[in-house]
Amino acid sequence: MSVFIRNKRYTGPLQGAILDWAGTAVDYGCMGPADVFLKVFNEININVTVAEARQFMGLMKKDHIRGMCNLPSVVAQWVSQHGRKPDESDVEKLYERTESLMVGAIADNAELIPGVHEAVQGMRDRALSIGSCTGYTTSMMDVLVPIAKEKGYSPDAVVCSSDVPAGRPYPWMCYLLAMKMDIHPMESMVKIGDTLSDIQEGLNAGMWTIGLTKSGNELGLTEAEVNALDLTDLHSRLKAIEANYSEVGSHYIVEGIWDCLPIIDDINNRLAKGEHPMDQLGK
Repeated sequence: MSVFIRNKRYTGPLQGAILDWAGTAVDYGCMGPADVFLKVFNEININVTVAEARQFMGLMKKDHIRGMCNLPSVVAQWVSQHGRKPDESDVEKLYERTESLMVGAIADNAELIPGVHEAVQGMRDRALSIGSCTGYTTSMMDVLVPIAKEKGYSPDAVVCSSDVPAGRPYPWMCYLLAMKMDIHPMESMVKIGDTLSDIQEGLNAGMWTIGLTKSGNELGLTEAEVNALDLTDLHSRLKAIEANYSEVGSHYIVEGIWDCLPIIDDINNRLAKGEHPMDQLGK
């Protein structure tokens, strides 16, 4: 097998796509995880908003809890109730409860997002391997992967945050997937996700990135809720999400997985010209 050596620009096609799970491939609106984080904090009489619960979505779940515990509103309530700030032992207790609730939430929110079948088949037709990574742990994915397979979605490789030293925005899950799928170089892969940390992960891994605005965490609405929105309101919200993706450096921004095949073709054209994912980033 001929192995690419980095003494020149890679000009071959994309070899792999790495998809996030909730909000990208399943669970339109990323509703399951958000509901769990709200419940976990409400159970201990700490009030958090939906926006606060979603702020750290995409991270390893323990990192998500840790981030929420550092929010000024949470710290203030914690000090009022306990006379101190939340510490790592509190994070551990909250995480234990989160993990137990998350398994049920995952099973209840495992419907495939419209367009997943067509997008994945189109990628396979273009000779791409399909990898997936997630902030979920192995025990959580042991529930979701079989359900998704029954519904017709089965990636070639699955990596969880618990499989690597650290989750997003570190690139380790993408690196492990590249090894599992025998793909090199990293610029021959594209990361597709619905959170800012998905994009940061892909950028850190040296990959192309596609941010999804409509189906996932950043909008945070079910498909029915999206369809019921006033179009002007929806457009305004999506524009704000696009701006956030642009700020973190996403190469492409689309509404959902259903829009990704033309992007795959465009990336292939750019690669053939010797373009690299880092080319568009500022110095």
